Amino acid sequence: MPDSFFSSSKKRKRPIAGPSKSASKHQSNPSKPGKFGKKGNKTPVKNVKKRTQESDETDEDDDEDIDDLELRAEDVEEGSGEEDENETPAQKRLRLAKVYLDGLKEELGEGEFDAAEIDREIISARLQRDVLEHAGKVHLFIANSLSLATPPTLRLRSHKLPLTAATLSENGHYLFTSSKDGSISKHTLLPSSSTSPSLSPPTKHHQFRKIIVPKPKKSKQKAKSKEPGVGIIREEVQQAQGHTDEVLCLAVSSDGKYLVSGGKDRKIGVWDVESESWIRAFTGHRDIISGITFRKGTHQIYTSSYDRTLKIHDLTTMGYVETLFGHQDPILSIDSLRGETALSCGGRDKSVRYWKIGDETQLVFRGGGKSRLREVLEGGLEDEENEDGGEGGGGRGEKRFIEGSIDCVAMIDEVTFVSGGDSGSISLWNTQKKKPLFTIPVAHGLHTIHSATEGPVSSPRWITSLGALRYSDTIASGSWDGEIRLWKLDEKLRTLSALGCIPAMGFVNSLQLISVPGSYIDEAAWARSSSPPSTADDTVDANGTAVPIGKAKKADSVVLLSAALGQEPRLGRWMRMSGEEGVRNVALVVALHCS
Repeated sequence: MPDSFFSSSKKRKRPIAGPSKSASKHQSNPSKPGKFGKKGNKTPVKNVKKRTQESDETDEDDDEDIDDLELRAEDVEEGSGEEDENETPAQKRLRLAKVYLDGLKEELGEGEFDAAEIDREIISARLQRDVLEHAGKVHLFIANSLSLATPPTLRLRSHKLPLTAATLSENGHYLFTSSKDGSISKHTLLPSSSTSPSLSPPTKHHQFRKIIVPKPKKSKQKAKSKEPGVGIIREEVQQAQGHTDEVLCLAVSSDGKYLVSGGKDRKIGVWDVESESWIRAFTGHRDIISGITFRKGTHQIYTSSYDRTLKIHDLTTMGYVETLFGHQDPILSIDSLRGETALSCGGRDKSVRYWKIGDETQLVFRGGGKSRLREVLEGGLEDEENEDGGEGGGGRGEKRFIEGSIDCVAMIDEVTFVSGGDSGSISLWNTQKKKPLFTIPVAHGLHTIHSATEGPVSSPRWITSLGALRYSDTIASGSWDGEIRLWKLDEKLRTLSALGCIPAMGFVNSLQLISVPGSYIDEAAWARSSSPPSTADDTVDANGTAVPIGKAKKADSVVLLSAALGQEPRLGRWMRMSGEEGVRNVALVVALHCS
């Protein structure tokens, strides 16, 4: 005799909001009430007992069928995303795939494309891109298609002191800049809907100014606890609705809802982008906040500090989550992507740490120079090949410098990243190997100082900032040689090669690369290419080839590069370029067209 528990499980009454197909078939035929029992049939029991005549039963069947049709017609026809009790995993995957494809077709619009073309090109490419992005792999190989001849450039000046960060929103609509003057500026790069694009150049939309807090009176007993950098924030600073000191880093959420900032006042400021208002502050760090990044697609933020810790906060609940320990020196840079991981560099501890937050583990990658004997003992004959231009890069006769500090990092995908430091070299890493896959020594040249006693003394220009286009083969680096240099990652993700340069005078204190659709230039007049065609009847494509105007292809996408330029480095004042020509405290936005 079957167990009553299992027999009754098939007789459960399904909610009216989400009925299954099998239930609708049975309920539409009330002539078989015993199949469901008293609880399974939606018709009241007293009505079942009164069904003695065929006419009454027929009338009630008609009424019930009408009710069922009204409640379930849309679900049956449209194949909605509601779950079925008897649905198998394969059927569920098929149903969700159909719902996803229907959503893509609605986004593309009806009648704009041929159905075969949508299925073959657009939808398949979108599916492949989503799968690769969620897998955390490089899938955008666009470096060779970037037009670097005369890219449209926008220079925005809204701060008197050196800029420390310049961050674009994901859709390229806003640019946020911060400065050593303690203020944050919001620039609108796209015109409003009521204004013509040609008549509305980018302007400063709003500025979050520095909050002036009076300094406390000096006291012999309490002076030590009031000094900055000892882990105690005064109540006036903590309650101020804004920053009271230099702002050193910025980050914008993927949906463009939140702006997060940090700096020397040891506060993590959270701002509402649309209302341009202060939300709240997190005051957990005990020293200067040097870096902030959002986990892509979420409202989780990772912050790094001079107190040698990383902290995690969730803006969905506006609460603190966790603190990560491991670095032995102030953390200078941090980055993250979609996965529950983060990447940070510890300055003079010469280590890059890859944090697996979900597993509560970390991978440590050691940088810096070693003695020749130690390198040979650890790596065997591999280092012999590196000097001849092998896997380690550099080539024969290339002068190398010992790395004493790793100052910046950038993630390319979930397992590949780059780092730069005071030796002037850019290193390509993979989480599967403890040593760099490839290294470009002295990437931004040498800085020569003339000494009265020793003559000219050369030292490498250290890498002040790095930026990578997420999941792509395009990387940007900055120093103070007057150029932002672009690098291309090969298809095997093992080497880097020079791609081109963009003029940028001053210290490049931050870099960011984002990709926006080609339709972006229709609204942003400043991003349109101004290069003249080769002849009256021809135009020029990205490779410099003449193409008839009738066949000229519109840019598939546009890569926006933002940079914060200053007369001083971001984290100090050990150098200054105020007297040199063309050096200004400005934000730079460059539109790189892809063919």
